[in-house]
Amino acid sequence: MMRPRGRRDASLCALVSLMVSGSMSVGPGVTAQNRTFSSRVESVRIDALVTNDGQPVLGLQPGDFEITDNGVPQTASLVTFEQIPLNVVLVLDMSGSLAGPRIVELRKAGHAVVDALQRRDKAALVTFNGAVTVAAPLSEDAAGVRAALDQPRQEGDTSLIDASYAAIVTAESDTARGLVIVFSDGQDTGSFLLADNVLATAKRADSVVYTVLEPAPSFPRAGSSQPRFLNDLAEFTGGRVLESGNNNLGATFLTIFNEFRQRYVVGYTPRGVSTNGWHRLEVKLKGKRGTVRARPGYLAGA
Repeated sequence: MMRPRGRRDASLCALVSLMVSGSMSVGPGVTAQNRTFSSRVESVRIDALVTNDGQPVLGLQPGDFEITDNGVPQTASLVTFEQIPLNVVLVLDMSGSLAGPRIVELRKAGHAVVDALQRRDKAALVTFNGAVTVAAPLSEDAAGVRAALDQPRQEGDTSLIDASYAAIVTAESDTARGLVIVFSDGQDTGSFLLADNVLATAKRADSVVYTVLEPAPSFPRAGSSQPRFLNDLAEFTGGRVLESGNNNLGATFLTIFNEFRQRYVVGYTPRGVSTNGWHRLEVKLKGKRGTVRARPGYLAGA
């Protein structure tokens, strides 16, 4: 993950403040679609999943990681595992494209994640249809998230891109690890923000995004451009995409949560590279067997 330091763009903060205050439909009067985080890089955090034959590799130290930033070798100065509290943001599609029984199962899946939180972890709930609602702000108050999950559903359009942006910003923290779980069929019929700009924000942020795709019978998956947004969001943040199919959503959400718990946070101070633009990252193990899943890079500078 990239660790941005410094000032965040004021117009984006105002936009999120509107979202956090309740329900917001982003409209033509808002000018934030061409803005992203403005920051300088002092350090980089990489959220890395290390496995061998499908099992997590434990006990790694900074010297066990080989990192290159735009091809330049870097030295890991920090490695932590299960020591940093989590900021978990659930992003749930409550639009008219999902059937009633599936909504019940989706709420149960949200409860399963909240029940798995540990002391000092925080959670938030973002729901979306034609509007984006931060139904429960980020807090250690799990009861607030549970209550918000059980609120009546309101159908309408789908503002997936706007909701993803709100979740990424909500999850950001200097002291916690951000996990965003997005559940949707991948369609977007109501967002104002541009997908490319939200993806640029994700490249600057620290949060890891996992997406759970729900089949939409009227919306072909293969080659479709709209689910591509969720695929890109997961790829650029080091997460992954899971197909819900007929699987138990509670089990799927807990798979994501437990996998995230098994990730390392690897930190380093960039040396010998530019402070601006896209930085290609490669993270490998030195002298040990294992596969590393991490974000492919980060976006630095204004």
